[in-house]
Amino acid sequence: MPPTDPAASWLRGVLPLALAAVLARGDQHGYALVQELAAGGFGTVRGGALYPVLGRMENDGLVEARWEPGEGGPGRKVFRLTDAGRERLREEAENWQRFSAAMGQLLDLTQTPAGSTTGDEEKESS
Repeated sequence: MPPTDPAASWLRGVLPLALAAVLARGDQHGYALVQELAAGGFGTVRGGALYPVLGRMENDGLVEARWEPGEGGPGRKVFRLTDAGRERLREEAENWQRFSAAMGQLLDLTQTPAGSTTGDEEKESS
């Protein structure tokens, strides 16, 4: 069994926030959202992950979808962030900043540079 990518499990938790952030820049269809996320360093987000999240966001009133005719091909569904979605994005961005700062502090506390001591060694030698 191949090792799992930890970023994949993290992405599941932040995908709605990431999608809202991309949609805040302008209306997008699904493939363009995937491209934006990939360009932002999120890797390849598959339709099986993307569309259920967009569907839940639509059910929650955070995004609206409309069909646009295709140019020489099938139409496509275009998503737009609603006012409620913009408000949720603002709230979640604030929550993310607090969470990120807390995680950053936790990770800094757990990192002991090579050659340094944690303080326990000094107590033991006294």
